[in-house]
Amino acid sequence: MTAVDMPADRPANANFSSGPCAKRPGWTPAALSDAPLGRSHRAKVGKAKLKAAIDLTREILGVPDDYRIGIVPASDTGAVEMAMWSLLGERGVDLLAWESFGEGWVTDAVKQLKLKDARVIKAGYGDLPDLSSVDFDRDVVFTWNGTTSGVRVPNGDFIPADRKGLTICDATSAAFAQRLDWPKLDVVTFSWQKVLGGEAAHGMLILSPRAAERLQTYTPPWPMPKIFRMTNGGKIIEGIFVGDTINTPSMLCVEDYIDALNWSKSIGGLDGLVGRADNNLKVIADWVAKTPWVDFLASKPEIRSNTSVCLKVVDPAITSLSDEAQASFAKQLAGMLEKEKVAYDIDAYRDAPSGLRIWCGATIEKSDVEALTKWLDWAFAKAKSEIKA
Repeated sequence: MTAVDMPADRPANANFSSGPCAKRPGWTPAALSDAPLGRSHRAKVGKAKLKAAIDLTREILGVPDDYRIGIVPASDTGAVEMAMWSLLGERGVDLLAWESFGEGWVTDAVKQLKLKDARVIKAGYGDLPDLSSVDFDRDVVFTWNGTTSGVRVPNGDFIPADRKGLTICDATSAAFAQRLDWPKLDVVTFSWQKVLGGEAAHGMLILSPRAAERLQTYTPPWPMPKIFRMTNGGKIIEGIFVGDTINTPSMLCVEDYIDALNWSKSIGGLDGLVGRADNNLKVIADWVAKTPWVDFLASKPEIRSNTSVCLKVVDPAITSLSDEAQASFAKQLAGMLEKEKVAYDIDAYRDAPSGLRIWCGATIEKSDVEALTKWLDWAFAKAKSEIKA
């Protein structure tokens, strides 16, 4: 193959977006045929579907029996906001940020809730902040996996078991692909449209007994929008955590989530899901190791995401260009592959450093990642040759 010859093999599925993510292998609209469309979500059939989604979530993720699981509005964002508005303010809070979504939670805590005792602990894209500096006598808000930086915490060992504060974890691109340390987490949130490739607009909110106790013993000083309220008269509204949702869910989306959960069971549950994502990351890692023009944005192997894999162009001919020209080059690579219909939506997130972001979560086939690497080499060689010309 010469420098600009097109590869022979194409990914069977070109959807490498980091959200909404690719549907499970073999998915067709027929998977939704049992959805109770036109029925009330409060009817027996609707409640049964919602409870099934909660029960399957608990089973596959290994959520402890005494943790509450709720389906909430507005995707992962809604779930995180519900937790922050309902739980923060009882004590000081440490806010960890190393990418744009973590920065968003900092903004909400500091500028919207205007928490007086808020400490921000940051790191740049590609790194984690100093986790040893976190004070767990305070509440802590953090992302498990930085979707826009490709950097994740390696495990939950940095969180003490005897903490006094609550840990609020945005796990939206980690759940179903990475092993969450449940005893170390008091609030966990994620959305359906990430690792399992579900449909958007619904979020999951998981509360530990410690978080539930805070809900019932602490009343925030600010007005609480109805959509965020989880208590009534000092008691938890338990219906939220058995499928009696705050607002009307899409039963079509619920059916799709159940389908993805059942597929997860069919491939070995969490072990199978993590294994698929890890294998996809290994394909990228092996390719990066032998490819001089590209590298991971994540500075160390142990913090590399196996879902939102972020890459940077390190070829000297490109890094010698202006920042604007480097960003343009990376966008050109993504655009070339989209034009050839071999990879959609792989340019870096708008607030992140220029580069590429390739979703490698569990719904992606390893063979498609392998085919994509060849096309990445083709796009780079062609784009670089055009610069020289």
